[in-house]
Amino acid sequence: MSESDLPGSQGGETLLFLTDDQLRQGIEAMFFAYRGFTADPDRILQNYSYGRAHHRALHFINANPGTTVNNLLAILGVTKQSLNRVLRTLIEDGLVQSNVGRSDKRERNLNLTDKGEALEQELSNAQRVRMRAAYRQAGPEAVQGFKRVLEAMMDPEMRRIYTKMRETR
Repeated sequence: MSESDLPGSQGGETLLFLTDDQLRQGIEAMFFAYRGFTADPDRILQNYSYGRAHHRALHFINANPGTTVNNLLAILGVTKQSLNRVLRTLIEDGLVQSNVGRSDKRERNLNLTDKGEALEQELSNAQRVRMRAAYRQAGPEAVQGFKRVLEAMMDPEMRRIYTKMRETR
């Protein structure tokens, strides 16, 4: 049996026994893909003098309407000071609403305004176009494999948050 006959082999590469060079190539591919993935939204964000932190906040508030500041902190993994700076800007610019919590008056529930939803949609559409094209080119088996790789790379707490978000949609 040759190496290419082993399960998980592609083009003679046994995926269970990757060399350091193969791993380095994967890391580099991830860096360059991330640059492409963020390039389109970055161009849009420049028009508003926003950065990627604003984009991430908009994305996850949209994905979790009514989410709390503490939940958003857990998802984004940023400091409270950093998130407050981003939220303050988004609230002042009329993209996010912050309401007193229904069950806990100390909490703030976050929702996108119509203006916030429009910007989030514009940003997400740019990324969807790129991902859809890449997925079509790679094919359905690669899409499923890519998803499994990304999930396997997540820290356990992040995977828990990710799974919970997916289950509530």
